[in-house]
Amino acid sequence: GLQFPVRRIHRLLRKGNYSERVGAGAPVYLAAVMEYLAAEVSELPGTAARDTKKTWIIPRHLQLAISHDDGVN
Repeated sequence: GLQFPVRRIHRLLRKGNYSERVGAGAPVYLAAVMEYLAAEVSELPGTAARDTKKTWIIPRHLQLAISHDDGVN
């Protein structure tokens, strides 16, 4: 699956104007949340693409998946 770089997230959190200090667990937790959200968001259009017998996910698949899902819509 998709993996987000913890070290880069940590660097970006330190460089950004979010807080004076960033704990060691914060970028790990943020990377895990981002991976989870990416998996959830890509699952719905993937199913829509599979239903139309396509191998690529196009924006129309995302639109169809969101409009037919009660949890997202």
